Amino acid sequence: MNKSKASELFGFGKGWGTIIYCLVMFWFYAGMVNDSSNIVAPAVAEKLGIQAGSVLSMGTVAAMVGVIFFFVMGAVNRKIGPRVTSFICLILGGVGYFGMGHANSLAQYAISLCICTIGCMSAGYIAGGALVAQWFPKKKGIVMGYTTMGHNMATGFFVPLINFLVAKLGVTHAVVFPAILVMIVGVVGLLLMRNTPQERGINPDNVSDEVYKAEYFQEEVDDDAGWTVKKLFKRKTFWLVAVGSGGFQFVSTVIITQLVVRNTQVGFSQNQAIAIMTILAFAGILGSWIIGVLDQKMGTKKTMIFFGFWYAAALLLEVTEIRVLVIVFLVMFALALGGSANFTTSLPAAVFGRHGFKKVNSVLFPIQALVSSFGFLVNGQVLNATGSLRMSYVIAAIAAIVVVVIVCFIDEHKYNRDFMTEEEAESFTKQLEAE
Repeated sequence: MNKSKASELFGFGKGWGTIIYCLVMFWFYAGMVNDSSNIVAPAVAEKLGIQAGSVLSMGTVAAMVGVIFFFVMGAVNRKIGPRVTSFICLILGGVGYFGMGHANSLAQYAISLCICTIGCMSAGYIAGGALVAQWFPKKKGIVMGYTTMGHNMATGFFVPLINFLVAKLGVTHAVVFPAILVMIVGVVGLLLMRNTPQERGINPDNVSDEVYKAEYFQEEVDDDAGWTVKKLFKRKTFWLVAVGSGGFQFVSTVIITQLVVRNTQVGFSQNQAIAIMTILAFAGILGSWIIGVLDQKMGTKKTMIFFGFWYAAALLLEVTEIRVLVIVFLVMFALALGGSANFTTSLPAAVFGRHGFKKVNSVLFPIQALVSSFGFLVNGQVLNATGSLRMSYVIAAIAAIVVVVIVCFIDEHKYNRDFMTEEEAESFTKQLEAE
């Protein structure tokens, strides 16, 4: 690997601290909200004496309630910046997770899950997305490949951890350690993180002053870069980006939130199912990096099209319930897991750019989250109705193909000033102001 290629993939300098922080936030989000539902939801259902599907369906309720608060957290993020916002959100995540384990009714569990979901998702995607867009506007593909490793690490480490704690302590006490840990991370972020690379004395993407001056848009624009909710809602591209990127998250939610349960349905023991998640998580870490490299080299649009076909093929192999094909699915899924999270930031950042990204993301992310949340609802309803998750996987495969079709209609850098000439950027800014 020559020096320029190595710099493109690894040369982030002081930006590595931001990358690791975002990775850790994704680890807690994926672990607390998605992956641990494999263990926590059944344990809470047993504690309360109700159907596991009913507890699992609360994930969709939480995400729907979260949509309102994601708009709020997006506005907060614009006002106070992602450093402080992530601190507040991680504290909320810890409080909510503590409450989930201590719930004595389905309503209490649902309220606690809402708090945890709002906190952890806002930290990872709203605050974390803003950090990535500001620090790495042209390297966001490979950077998201690194940060989304947190999803795979949650599968590999959070699930065995919470399974061990639930088995030894019961769900009420098992949640305490992760809840405290996520709050500590929030405090560390408050002390050490910075909102922009300029605050660390470097340029975006860690490029030289010469490159920054020649290849990046530097004209002053207001914080929202001319964007308003009305202006975003009027644009077809905004809806394609929101639903397309959220669609892959829907597919991942269908799979990961009940992967242990599904694997037991196709013949694995509980311990084998958890061990499989741990083993495949390591393949997933490599997969996140590969998706990031493809995003950086091929562009986000082409990578998403490839990814959608890959995901659909994997799911259709799984629904055969033939052991060898299920194993092939698991390997394919592990390599793909981080990818869906990559695109939630990478696609909006590619299309809209870093200028006004906090405003764009504050409007776009709640829609992504709403689309993703239907994964919980699909699993809960299918599980209660049929006793199996097989049909959920069929629905997810169809969804992956639908996303491919949507992505085909997206202009990858349509509103990104860093990819416009100076004249084009000025014309676009005037156009927004005139609307």
